[in-house]
Amino acid sequence: MTAMTLRHGIRQNLGQFLHLLLQVLLVGFTIGMMRTVVPALADSEFGVPRNSFVLLSAFVVAFGFVKGTLNFIAGRLSESIGRQRVLLLGWVAALPIPALILWAPSWNYIVLATVLLGINQGLTWSMSQTSKLDIARSDERGFAIGLNEFSGYIGVAIAGIVTGYLATAMGARSGVAAFGFATIVLAILATIFWINETLPFAHVEAKRHAAGLSGSSPRYPKNISERPSTWEVFTLVTWRDRRFMAVTQAGLTEKFVDALVWVFYPVFLYRHGVSISNIGWVVGTYAFVWGGTQLLTGRMSDRWGRHLLNVWGMLICGAGVALMLIFDQVAGWTFSAALSGVGMAMLYPNLSAAIADISHPNWRGSAIGVYRFWRDLGYGIGALAMGIVANSAGTVEGGFWFVAASMFLSGIVLWICGEETHPRLNPA
Repeated sequence: MTAMTLRHGIRQNLGQFLHLLLQVLLVGFTIGMMRTVVPALADSEFGVPRNSFVLLSAFVVAFGFVKGTLNFIAGRLSESIGRQRVLLLGWVAALPIPALILWAPSWNYIVLATVLLGINQGLTWSMSQTSKLDIARSDERGFAIGLNEFSGYIGVAIAGIVTGYLATAMGARSGVAAFGFATIVLAILATIFWINETLPFAHVEAKRHAAGLSGSSPRYPKNISERPSTWEVFTLVTWRDRRFMAVTQAGLTEKFVDALVWVFYPVFLYRHGVSISNIGWVVGTYAFVWGGTQLLTGRMSDRWGRHLLNVWGMLICGAGVALMLIFDQVAGWTFSAALSGVGMAMLYPNLSAAIADISHPNWRGSAIGVYRFWRDLGYGIGALAMGIVANSAGTVEGGFWFVAASMFLSGIVLWICGEETHPRLNPA
């Protein structure tokens, strides 16, 4: 298509949208393969001393800081070289990961593999989401991100369960490495042959807005240039605009939950005698519910708004974390994981949709990159903080209480400082 014939809308670009959904499914596979087997067997397979919670958390700390930084870089880079090239760079960066897992002589090599995973996730997940937002109409953004996160986190859940069984059948290292290699090679081929550049859609949208043809007028910030610098966008999203700040701090804090599920859920369950395959199911339930429910919550926010869904999602997700410590059976732990999944489904696509609502198409990729920088920095900050808390308490349960309290406090900040961003429900 030429710029003159580009038409926004999921239905109008269904083929490319489906290819992008496959991409984020494979992105989910890549992170999901690291979430069940690796933490649970950190001491027996990779030599991490028992109760060394800060050392155990090190690989997620590295992941969070690297992924957060690459999210920021990806957003800015995609506006100069295009979304498809950044996506391909992300998959190439992942190629050494299976080999590192297979032959790692110590935990330090797992940390290195996770650094590469952070590069991969920062570039690929950012671009799969940004490309969908390029294609979708403004009244489809919640649904588009819901579909994106549904596909990604269904991938996380499937990979966690499959690698749990592969570890039993093939051995921990071989099972994860084989799954990872197949996923990454498939993703590279799919990117080269099936993914088209979507940056022209953003250019067309910017021209329509400038001509007053974009329908409902979003509440774009006034205190920013038409073609802002990197620093200008960074400061706007981080603190200069109260609405951006409220959403960004919530995004950072909700990643504490995902870091907890990644690092401490498998350890907590393994020490309570739960098998590796059943750990995969408990952790997988969280991701399945999170992923599947987003099909509803993303569409709900397009009709009824983002703000209240985001606030209640923070509170419900925190309640699910706290309930993990109340129950002492697999059924109860599965229910708690599912409740956290419901909360995440309410907030996760709609925090991103809120950022997209009030970001001008000229700098939307950069704004999303800044938001995702802070959001995924939450992995590193949360994992480090919960590791320190657990070390101080001498028990993994301290990390659970820290995360639950953080979610409640952040939800209150979002409620007070945020507002509805949907351009139809709260136009300029």
